[in-house]
This record gives sequence, structure tokens and C-alpha cells, in this order.
Amino acid sequence: MAKVKSLADLKKMKEQLQSDISLREKSEHPEGMVQVKVAMATCGIASGAKDVMEFFTGNLQKRNVDAIVTQTGCMGYCYAEPTVEVKLPGQDPVVYGFVDVKKADEIIEKYIKQGELVDGIIPVNYETIDKK
Repeated sequence: MAKVKSLADLKKMKEQLQSDISLREKSEHPEGMVQVKVAMATCGIASGAKDVMEFFTGNLQKRNVDAIVTQTGCMGYCYAEPTVEVKLPGQDPVVYGFVDVKKADEIIEKYIKQGELVDGIIPVNYETIDKK
């Protein structure tokens, strides 16, 4: 965190923090926004999820992406932490594993902004039971 040397520094820090908080709290109409959920259970935090969460909250708004960033508990993919679920409006969610700041940047630029899937997707496994 930057050192506060003047009142102007303090005001700038306040504005940035309020901006980051508003990004996490926009929830009246989430279906029309990009939704990013960062797994912040113990295993995720130990693997670096806090840095990933801060990266998303600090960079989505700067890049003019209308998004909600929230944290969630365990997604069940402890082997692939940090994990991030991204849901684009009108689409099914995609879960990415082993997300660091570099991968988060790639997710924003390629998947969120351009709709292009990037490496690191954790596949969804569906089980169906046919009862005849």
C-alpha cells in the first residue's frame, strides 16, 4: 500500500477504495453484467487468491468493463487454486483454475472483452441417470 504524504494522497486513496468497493457491490441487476467470483476459502487464499481478487477489482473498471466482483467460498477445486468463475451476460459460467495475476489479465482481455476462451478452464462434469 502506498504511503500517505498529503491530504491529496489520502483523497486519492479514498476514491480508489470507494471505486473498488462499488465494483464489488453492484448487485441490483447482475444478469446484465459480467460476474466474476473468486474462490477465497483457505486453500484459495493460501494459493494467492487475494492478489487475484485485488487485480480484478482494480482493473475491470479501469478497462471499462461493467462487472461485479465477489468472493465465494470453496468451489471444490482445491487442486487448481486460485479458481475464478466468470459469467458473461446470457452465457453459462466458466471456471478457470490456477489463476494468477497474469492469467487474470488474459481472462479480462481475451475472454471478458473479446469472448475468446483461454487456457485453464476446469471442465464441467455432468452426470445423468436415466430412469426407465
